[in-house]
Amino acid sequence: MEIIETALPGVLVVIPAVFRDDRGTFSELWNLKGYEEAGLQAQWVQDNCSTSIRNVVRGIHYQVIRPQAKLVRVSHGRVLDVAVDLRRRSPYFGRHVAVELSAENGKMLYIPVGFGHAFAALTDDVGIAYKVGDYYSREGERTVLWNDPDLAIPWPISAQDAIISDKDANASRLRDAEVLP
Repeated sequence: MEIIETALPGVLVVIPAVFRDDRGTFSELWNLKGYEEAGLQAQWVQDNCSTSIRNVVRGIHYQVIRPQAKLVRVSHGRVLDVAVDLRRRSPYFGRHVAVELSAENGKMLYIPVGFGHAFAALTDDVGIAYKVGDYYSREGERTVLWNDPDLAIPWPISAQDAIISDKDANASRLRDAEVLP
């Protein structure tokens, strides 16, 4: 596997090796030993998946109770995947990284504890699969407004075209949000 550092320390693009032949492809998406050797979180407690249609934006989601690391991949379609540093004491607080993930490019995004996660569906049918490092906490779940102007995330979807949940539409601006220390 190849690991590419991003502008935010700890947020990494992971590209698994792909083996191709006349039958198709094979990739090893998860290998405990490989991730441990790379110094990445190697214990996951849950796998999640979601599907979305074009222009769906989900996030920016995170947990203040039981914060989660995530390893995100796209099973079909294409997304703009975003990680936002939500650690108030971090010198990178409020900064983001945006990476296009697709079934074709095979890239995965590793998001450590302390970061919010969001994505925008860029194709008609998108499947996202991700591992999380801790269990879901309804009491700890928080959301920052996906298009908060203070974050300046370059979303390829306008606010008028975005399809978002009521929870995401009513999210806090970063300046008002409960974040991590």
